[in-house]
Amino acid sequence: MEILAFGVQADEKPLIEQAFHGHDEVRCLDVFLNEVTAPIAAGHEIVSSSVNADLGADVLEILAAGGTRMVAQRSTGFNNIDLDTAGRLGMTIARVSYYSPYSVAEFAWTLAMAVNRRIVRASTRTRDFDFRLNGLMGRDMHGRTAGVLGTGKIGEAFARIAHGFGMRLLGWDVAENPACTALGMRYVAKEELLAGSDLVTLHVPLMPETRHLIDAAALKTMRDDAILLNSSRGGLVDTAALVTELRAGRFTGVGLDVYEAEAGLFFLDKSLEAIADDTLARLVTFPNVLVTSHQAYYTEDAVGQIVDATVKNVLDYRAGRRSENVLVPRS
Repeated sequence: MEILAFGVQADEKPLIEQAFHGHDEVRCLDVFLNEVTAPIAAGHEIVSSSVNADLGADVLEILAAGGTRMVAQRSTGFNNIDLDTAGRLGMTIARVSYYSPYSVAEFAWTLAMAVNRRIVRASTRTRDFDFRLNGLMGRDMHGRTAGVLGTGKIGEAFARIAHGFGMRLLGWDVAENPACTALGMRYVAKEELLAGSDLVTLHVPLMPETRHLIDAAALKTMRDDAILLNSSRGGLVDTAALVTELRAGRFTGVGLDVYEAEAGLFFLDKSLEAIADDTLARLVTFPNVLVTSHQAYYTEDAVGQIVDATVKNVLDYRAGRRSENVLVPRS
């Protein structure tokens, strides 16, 4: 049986092919799964999708009509999937419920230090042999306060690094993580965390109740010289409101690995095209903002775990087994 994998990055392809070797044939495509590309899957019972796939009702209808019965998504988040429609169509939907939390936590800290110490600006200058220090002054993280919104596995990993820097820790979540409280984290209301933190980082899933968790009111609650990081899901931040605050000269730095309208942009080369997204175009012009293309998870360790979990999801489907990765069971 041939499995069709959409949205496969060049670095990811050999890992996928190696992992499926001996189980199934796999054909890797660099195009992303959406309403336009879904007909390609006709005749394939099993399809694998990437993080930015569109698995809304229309796409699922096309897949089901073409014979697809199982979608194995190579990501943790599933806000892009219409689970009700999948259930009605009798499809099995599986995701990857776990991969290295260190990949995302370490990258979030990479963003934090890059904006704090003006690394991108400094590198650009030295390429032009400009070795002045004007405008490059940062701050010690030691002794300052990190606010962690979402203290699951990734939030905990971020907090451990912050603890290593000698930072005070504030946390916000629906339930306290004992490992974080053992580090000295104090759980507080969101507003208190935002007002009391020098650095705010987001590590919560995107759901209807967390969409625009950082909205205009939340941004105004934050300190003028705070650092804001989002390496979770773009929809957690109201980007238009963020641009408004940045235009007012607020925030020491903002590090974003995700963007709420990234579909159709991220993972693609748009360097020769005019970008119609005025909000993103304005966002990347701020000297204190660093935007990367949803790469926090992109380490050999994490991608390897994602691919291995995807293979297991496929094998479980073939054997009629259920696991914690199954979002919609086979009818």
